Parts: sequence; structure tokens; C-alpha cells
Amino acid sequence: MTNVADILRKKGKEVYSVSPDATLLDALKIMGDKGVGALVVLEKGELVGIISERDFVRQVSKLGVCDLKAPVHEFMTRLIYGVSPKQTINECMELMTGRHIRHLPVKEDNKLVGMISIGDIVKETIADRESMIANLENYMFGR
Repeated sequence: MTNVADILRKKGKEVYSVSPDATLLDALKIMGDKGVGALVVLEKGELVGIISERDFVRQVSKLGVCDLKAPVHEFMTRLIYGVSPKQTINECMELMTGRHIRHLPVKEDNKLVGMISIGDIVKETIADRESMIANLENYMFGR
């Protein structure tokens, strides 16, 4: 069974971050430049939240205004669910669907070592299924 470490080996361990006092515009620019949907929010090297496109949309729709100079800490999610590299993709999928979240920080020995998204999980699930189908076809047809 594929685990989080397998996903990080394929996609890389780079994690993009922003400080809680950075502006919302700064965070959105990083997301756009890096092609990611979320950033971890670090304060003095410690994980204090996540800011995602979804957080932005929810807060703007709630407030009815869009102040791009507002600090990230006003928009970020503070309740952080994370995983370890040893956790399976099925465990991640259960957590993500159960908590309605799309991004999971990955920590090992209390150190941030990566970030995975629902897209990473879906991609890996599809690859696992395709491999299983190919193996079954090879077995059935004696290849």
C-alpha cells in the first residue's frame, strides 16, 4: 500500500510558507507563482496555520469585502490536521474527506517535511489502480 513517503519521493518535499503577518496579497502571489492551493503559515519556524484559496474565498464571501492588505492570520485556518510519512493514502483520504480539507502538512519527528494535497492522493490512487489492473491482465493472459 502506498504511503505519504512514497508520494513525497515522487512530488518532492518542498513546502511553501508565509508568515502570519504577511499580507493576503503576498500569500496569493506565492500561491499563484508556485502553482499551489495552500501555504503553511510559520511563525518563528513553528507551524501555526494554513492559508488556502478556500480560506480566502470563504472569508471574502463572509465579510463581503476583499482587503488584500489584511494579514494572513485573519484568513488562515488554525486547526491543523497533519500526517506522518508512514501513513497510507487511504488514511489520508479518510482524514481529508471526514474533515473536509484539501491539504495536509507532513511532519516527521515534529519537523515539517512536506505537504500533500487531495490532488496528490487522487493521482496516487489512480496510479495504484492502473498498476493493479495491468498486473491482473498480465496474470489472466499469461504475459
